[in-house]
Amino acid sequence: MPISTISSAGLATGGIGRSNMYTGAVLQVVTATTNNGGGYISTTSTSFVTTNFSVTITPSSASNKIYLISSGIFNTSSANARVTIYRGGTNIGSSVGMTQTNLSGWIPYCINYLDSPATTSATTYTIYYLNSSGATSYWGGDGQLTSFTAMEIAA
Repeated sequence: MPISTISSAGLATGGIGRSNMYTGAVLQVVTATTNNGGGYISTTSTSFVTTNFSVTITPSSASNKIYLISSGIFNTSSANARVTIYRGGTNIGSSVGMTQTNLSGWIPYCINYLDSPATTSATTYTIYYLNSSGATSYWGGDGQLTSFTAMEIAA
């Protein structure tokens, strides 16, 4: 990519604008955080259930990508909990979770996903989780910070 110079006058009259950003540029960032007030959400479901923890972003171009990152904690004695990302009612993330058994206490997770929503409409992403063994699992809480970030990436 050639180096270019933007004069201060150009910035004052509108700058480079989103339509002139290079491929891979971050155009906007939306972040949600919570500590659930020390509480948590529990389930014994073997199917994904919503945490109702979400971010909404409106892409400026249908060709742009949305990079999603979420980190937080979950707790399960059977270590079969999985965390994933849904766009609307569709599971788009590859779920993460634990494969070891007999763990106790709160376990950190981090999940990221590059989505291609192909829209310029407001798009909501939500964290879901399950326990594949049907044992009780807990998401969020324990006063720990959970974050969820969506970044629009120029195509």
